[in-house]
Amino acid sequence: MMEPEKASKIISKALGRGHFADIYLEETETTFIVYDNDRLEKLVCGSDKGAGLRAIYGDYHTAYAYTNSFAPEELMSLAESLARLTGSTQKNITIDEIKKIPFPEVKRPPQEESLAFKIDLVKKANQAARGASPEVAQVQVTYHDLHKKITIVNSEGLYIKGERLYTLLAVQVVTKRGEVIQTGYEPLGGAIGLEIFEKTPPEEIALKAAQRAILMLSAPKAPGGTMPVVLSAEAGGTMIHEAVGHGLEADLAEEGFSVYAGRIGEKVASSLITVIDDPTLMYQRGYYQFDDEGIFPEKTVLIENGVLKDFLYDRLSAMKAGKDSNGHGRRESYRFRPIPRMSNTYIAPGPHSPEEIIRSVDKGLFVKKMGGGQVDTISGNFVFEVTEGYLIEKGLLGEPVRGATISGNGPQILQIIDMVGNDLGFTIGTCGKDGQGVPVSDGQPTLRIPEIVVGGAIDQK
Repeated sequence: MMEPEKASKIISKALGRGHFADIYLEETETTFIVYDNDRLEKLVCGSDKGAGLRAIYGDYHTAYAYTNSFAPEELMSLAESLARLTGSTQKNITIDEIKKIPFPEVKRPPQEESLAFKIDLVKKANQAARGASPEVAQVQVTYHDLHKKITIVNSEGLYIKGERLYTLLAVQVVTKRGEVIQTGYEPLGGAIGLEIFEKTPPEEIALKAAQRAILMLSAPKAPGGTMPVVLSAEAGGTMIHEAVGHGLEADLAEEGFSVYAGRIGEKVASSLITVIDDPTLMYQRGYYQFDDEGIFPEKTVLIENGVLKDFLYDRLSAMKAGKDSNGHGRRESYRFRPIPRMSNTYIAPGPHSPEEIIRSVDKGLFVKKMGGGQVDTISGNFVFEVTEGYLIEKGLLGEPVRGATISGNGPQILQIIDMVGNDLGFTIGTCGKDGQGVPVSDGQPTLRIPEIVVGGAIDQK
């Protein structure tokens, strides 16, 4: 642990005549396993440590430097480099207290389990997927756990210590029947330990992925055209994250790269739509107790009953806006400066039952699982793949269809959604922005979009 007196001197040197400075110290333990084609393809186990030193100065510019050493003399050398930009001055920075924030109870911390146990998890998933059908052509299982110890000290006198913990298992299955090839994917994870697999065993995750890929082999191609689409809660919040969420990050709004820039207080969505980002959802993949700038976050209502209420701020974007940060400054590691990021972003549940929503559609598409896609974060235009979809005919779920895509404009889609379910489902992922990735989850209830463009696939039979 860095002594408060030494930390104060380093920060004082880096701060100079600037507005703000901080030190971010990080120690990481990780295991990464890839099992592909029935063999152990990749195995990475190790630790890393480093420190990032930042100063905000002048017209809100950022100077940032990092090192993989905790040595005070090394950090002072970095501080002197930053001081060439921030200017030299003497400021007494007092550390009032050291705050230690314990992580919520974890029954089976991954860093305390054997490597053999983790490899066995991966092998069980592989075996289950392989055994699902002779038409399974390829299986890839990925396991990743990450344990971080972090310390943040800043020029406002903050000294805070805490931990981050993530566990992830993901299975991708490729099936083949003649010339038809289909893919199924299923992840499981969160800010939680290996006890997550006691409730949902790796075999169950693998079978979900395999069954999805097998089902789609028999499905006819999806019809194309403009039609009603029902997004199930199980489909997760991919659309809200990609097509809307990034536009609610304060740096993009401030730079004019968001359709929501300058629109606080305006109606930007259907009155049924409330969008929330909540880092405090315990054990969700985007959970944290304080952000990577040492700020305790709160549930942030971004859009309330269709009206734009707020953006996601880090310290820098909040300074520029003359506001306080709402605890969304995140970074991938000590090698990166913090920027505004989503955490657990979701559309709040509404008044309709999922069954009622499906019954309301005479002819359309039911999206049970969303796949990857492309998004223009400035305009909100998107195209997403549907990895599991079904026709809706006369208010009933019909046959599965394959190869569908849905395309539209995120902000416009939010305005026309006319039914919102009373359920809520989450998907997990790693969100990329400015070259760095952070763990997130995205959620939504069942939603009815009365009109959207559905693209049908070219039949490969």
